[in-house]
Parts: sequence; structure tokens; C-alpha cells
Amino acid sequence: MSDNTPDNTLFARVAPWLLAAGLLWMGQGLARADGTGAARLYQQHCATCHGSARTGGMGPALLPESLERLRKKDALEVVQHGRTATQMAGFAQQLLPEEIATVVDWIYQPVIPAPTWSDADIRASRVETPGAKDLPAKPKWSADPMNLFVVVEAGDHHVSLVDGDRFEVIHRFPSRYALHGGPKFTPGGRFVYFGSRDGWITKYDLWNLTVVAEVRAGLNMRNVAVSGDGRYVMAANYLPKDVVLFDADLQLIKHIDASTLDGKQTSRVSAVYDAEPRKSFVVALKDIPELWEISYDERAAPIYDGLVHDYKMAEAIAKPGFLNPRRTPLDEPLDDFFFDQSYKNVLGSTRPKPGAQGAPTAQVVNLDVRRKIAELPIAGMPHLGSGITFAWNGTTVLASPNLKDGTIDVIDMHTWKLVKAIPTPGPGFFIRSHENTRYAWADSMMSPTAKDTLTLIDKKTLAPVATLREPGHTLAHTEFTKDGRYALVSMWDMDGAIIVYDADTLKEVKRMPMKKPVGKYNVWNKITRSEGTSH
Repeated sequence: MSDNTPDNTLFARVAPWLLAAGLLWMGQGLARADGTGAARLYQQHCATCHGSARTGGMGPALLPESLERLRKKDALEVVQHGRTATQMAGFAQQLLPEEIATVVDWIYQPVIPAPTWSDADIRASRVETPGAKDLPAKPKWSADPMNLFVVVEAGDHHVSLVDGDRFEVIHRFPSRYALHGGPKFTPGGRFVYFGSRDGWITKYDLWNLTVVAEVRAGLNMRNVAVSGDGRYVMAANYLPKDVVLFDADLQLIKHIDASTLDGKQTSRVSAVYDAEPRKSFVVALKDIPELWEISYDERAAPIYDGLVHDYKMAEAIAKPGFLNPRRTPLDEPLDDFFFDQSYKNVLGSTRPKPGAQGAPTAQVVNLDVRRKIAELPIAGMPHLGSGITFAWNGTTVLASPNLKDGTIDVIDMHTWKLVKAIPTPGPGFFIRSHENTRYAWADSMMSPTAKDTLTLIDKKTLAPVATLREPGHTLAHTEFTKDGRYALVSMWDMDGAIIVYDADTLKEVKRMPMKKPVGKYNVWNKITRSEGTSH
């Protein structure tokens, strides 16, 4: 069963937001603007859609932070020739090549003074679908709601919902531009929250196939997290430099500036994740050597910042522990991180500063004692945020991909020692598995020569035992059905596909055409925090 018809939702009404980053607005009667500067060209032809301060309007924000994954040559190509499935038509015939190049160069420069996004802006941006809250609490489609896959198609900025039993598309709808950080589900699996690079959070009712509400949390956002009890949503922003807390209906509760205690230094926010057993959000800061834990437990212990002789004697003034940051000082900032099964330990990667000497490192931070307790013996550039855990030889191990080296590093999570470095054909971004499958599936998508190859690793022997290839394409991001019987793999191309494999025999079962399916997310595996996927 497939439904590809346009739906009368907020997504349909905001479809113009799907314009690609770097696109310019073509109004009626555009004339050549010889001799004018980039700023004047922008205000004349672009500001109507993208905002006078480049913060977005009908189209996405055109800021360096928003464009960091779009290469200039690709932006030039889109401006000249347009992009399919968007309202952007190419206008190489209307503007001179040097004019296009001038404006493209200019939008990659910072806006001075830096644009702001206040609490009033956040509240004013919020919209909701009338009547969505009163829709029935049961799926309007016939499939197992716990074995549903949410597939993000970056090629034309759509989301497909896939039946994980029949491997058929139930529904397909347009999304905001450049979804990032993975969708997050409510505990019952009915609602999903999407976060976009441009700072928009969308709450979508999977059972009734409609948007519930949307809000813009910032101008450039990294990801969102949903509390384990489903009551809160938190956004991590690069611009402005803060985290923003909402209730489940995306009503603003508060924002917290990402700054040192004295307020003298600010930071972009690398990531926020939910630590459900601790009833808290954990936040990594990109530019400040601190890790934050923000409790959503009303009974959280008070927070004593700074030195206190004996907090039991109430010798200092404390902040409430509820919805305020508890700071853990670090030697270096964390770029991204991963939890162990207890959620007491955070395993994080540290990137070298631009122009600085030294290599990336990885460390273990204990949230109870609030300090680093171990260094992880991982060379290259570990991508711990995409790691997995599994049982091995009486212990639990972490397997992490590496963005620089062709290895999967396996770490004993009790001793924090390297167990084995498993060779792969090239550096990869994701490794995935499932409790009910014997293999871990690792891609090499960062390799120019091996991006078409998946390496399957036996979780008992820690040895590569098989490879799967799609010559000339990119294979990445495996996700499993809720029972682990089938593996769904992205063929990460504009004319791509979701390839379904039998996880035991490794035979292809089905192929579903998709437009650059960058990620797919199984409801059951996510809400139960499967050891084989990211949380």
C-alpha cells in the first residue's frame, strides 16, 4: 500500500521551505545587475525568500553554519541549474556567471552583526494544526506500528513511512530542509520529532499521518532529544549558542545560554541526548571543556556550582536541580558521545582545534563523580556517536567506526582497554547490529574507493566474515526490523534505494527506490534502546 498524494498538512503549506541551501529567489522581471555588489544583489533578488539578514523566510537560512555541508561548487550548480522537486528553477540565463559566483561566495561569509533568535522569536514561530490533538489514538493504516520505519530522504527532502513486515511504503510526505540528528520518538511510538539544520522542530503524528505542531528553536540546530517520559523536548543549537527546552506540544519552557559559569565564554552546542534511566538530558559543548547534565526529575538534588566546604551543611546557595545544568569540567570539549548501558558513563570524542597540533582523542566521563575516568585507546578519528554495544566473552564491548582509518575499534567497557582493531576496506560512519543477529554491519562510506562496501563482522569471533557491495554506489546506515530478522541498508544516492537483506543468509529480499535515503529508524528498536542502534 502506497500513498504519495500531497497531504493537506502544515508540511504541504510550508513546502517552499524545501528550497536547497544556497538557492536564490527569482522574482518577476529579473534584470542583469552589472556593477552591483553581492549584498545589493542579495537584497534585490534573495531577501524576499531568505530574509534580509539571511536567517530564512520562505526559504532556508543562508548562513555559513547552515551551509557547512553544502560545497560551494554544489551551491553554484544548483543556483545555475535549479534543483528538482523544489520551487527553485535555475537562472543561468538570467544572471551572469560572475554575479552568481559573487552572491554564492557572499552567503558563505558570516553575517555581521551576528543574527539573533530570542524567546519572543521562538514563540512567534510556533504553529499547530487545528484539531490534530483530537485525532484518534490508533493508526489509520494497517501495519504493526512497532515495526514501522521512518526513512529520511535527503534527495528531495521527504520522509517515507515503511511497513517493516511487508516492506512497502505506507505514506510519503515533504519535510523541512536538511533534517539532521535523527528523528526522536515518544515512548509509545505514536509521535516523532524531526529537527532541521535551520532550527525547525516538527512534531508528527505517525498514526494519523499529520503534523501536530512546529516551532523554530534557533537559526542553526544540531539535533533534538525527547525525554524518556515524553514530557520534554530539548534542542541543541550552534546559533544562537544555547539549548532550548520545550514541552511535548513544542511550547517554549526556557532557553539556557551555553556559556561558562561566569558568562565570559560561550560555546556552540555539539549534541544533546536523553539519558532516560537518569531522567536527564546530557549536553556536549563544542567550544567549552564542560559536559552538562540537565535533570527533568522534579526531585533532582540541588546544584552547587564552584567550591563548597560541605554542601550538607547548606553553606552555599544552591540552584534547583530541576531543569538546570549540572556541570562536569573536562580537559577538552567533547564533539559527540555515546552512553554505556548504565547511562552513568559518557564515551566521547575530542576533535583537535583548527591549526592545533595533536590527534583526536576519546575519553570516558562518569556522570556521578563528574570527571574523566579513562582515556580510550583509539587512534584516527573515532565516531563514538554511531557506536554499538554487545556481549562478548563474558563482558560487554563497544564497537566504534572511525572517520579516518579503515578500522572498527572494539573496547572492553569494564577495563576500557582495546580488545581488537578490526580492519575494514576504508573509513566509515555507521556500525549497526541487533540483539537477535550474529553480525555487526559496518559501512566504509567515508572512503572514496570502498564506499560501495559493507563489512559484516561476527560478534563472537570479532572477525570480518562477509562483504556486500553495490559497485559505483554508496552503502550506509543499516537498520534492523524489530525482531532482527531483516537488515535495511541505504543506497545513498539521488536515484537510490532501501535494500532489504535477510540478516542470516545475507540474500537480498527486496529493493525500494528512494531519493538519497540517508537514514532509517525502526520505532521499536529506538524506543526500547536496542543495543544495536544509536539512541
